[in-house]
Amino acid sequence: MTKELNFTVIGAGNGGKAMAAHLALMGKRVSLFNRTFAHIEVIAERGGIDLENPGSLSGFGELAKVTDNIEEALDGADVIMVVIPSSGHRDIAMLCAPYLQDGQIVLLHPGRTCGAIEFVEVLRQQGCTTKPIIAEAETFIYASRTEGPSHARIFRIKESVPLAALPATQNRVVLEAIHTAYPQYIDGGNVLKTGLNNMGAVFHPALAILNSGWIEAQHGDFEFYIDGVTPSVAHVLEVIDRERCTVASSLGLRARTGLEWLELAYSARGDNLYQAIHNQSGYYGIKAPPTLNHRYIFEELPMSLVPIAALGERYGVSVNGINSIIRLGCFIHSTDYWRKGRTLDKLGIKELSVSELTKYVETGYRD
Repeated sequence: MTKELNFTVIGAGNGGKAMAAHLALMGKRVSLFNRTFAHIEVIAERGGIDLENPGSLSGFGELAKVTDNIEEALDGADVIMVVIPSSGHRDIAMLCAPYLQDGQIVLLHPGRTCGAIEFVEVLRQQGCTTKPIIAEAETFIYASRTEGPSHARIFRIKESVPLAALPATQNRVVLEAIHTAYPQYIDGGNVLKTGLNNMGAVFHPALAILNSGWIEAQHGDFEFYIDGVTPSVAHVLEVIDRERCTVASSLGLRARTGLEWLELAYSARGDNLYQAIHNQSGYYGIKAPPTLNHRYIFEELPMSLVPIAALGERYGVSVNGINSIIRLGCFIHSTDYWRKGRTLDKLGIKELSVSELTKYVETGYRD
């Protein structure tokens, strides 16, 4: 008889609350952790979360545990779902390091670019002697929002989400562990492939930065993808997309292009990104961010574009377009996002050749 797994969800934002409630409604034993107890106090008092999920499971998801104590949250967990902005992955790895056990699965939702590599490196730096399995999803499975202190709403669940573990030899272990809850996850190859198929890196930061004047003047009161993507803006997105795919090629990987992704995810086609984006009906009605203090910049630059640029520069790819967007973001926020970001030195892979890096993500071993 297959053991029923215990899940711990780390993070009680838009995604974390939705995931915790949905897992609970699927009959799973779920614990919820958040670093700030005030954000989960109502959930703790009620013992769960109300979930609206049209067309699927809705209702009150009863949680086994709600806590701000990481040791308590990880105790007895088989699968640990990390559902926070990727800029917090390093801090969570440091918190978890003393308490992780052999065989526990830690899954980042999503990893952005090199998230699992960063997590493993932080565990190493913290002296973690156990052997948990660290994995990342290519994108977040839900489109969801918080509707109140203990109320979440799922608008859509993606039908197919690539996933990879570090090392890739553990992919099957992770997929089998979460299959009863999430059959949507599929084998994503390795964490370089999931990280370089990070479409948020293409569509979010450049679009926000190139529309910065409009965002500040209108407080986001325009259609982000429709009004914001003019032919010239779309051309910049194509440059970034092409550089991302070329970085992947330098590592022996075939990354999905923006056009391919729009057709795969939304059946939106066009001769170029401008046409394909405007042919995606789901983009109509989506407003721009109300402020430039938004995760499209403060998360996507250091956690998505910086590691892509770093890989490009290490392995001989021109990334002038990506570096230009990073530089503009640094100017706008008066912040050094290269210093804050996932550099190869921080990731512990600065000195690796392409073959050595490939061997590491595939097998977990280095020469």
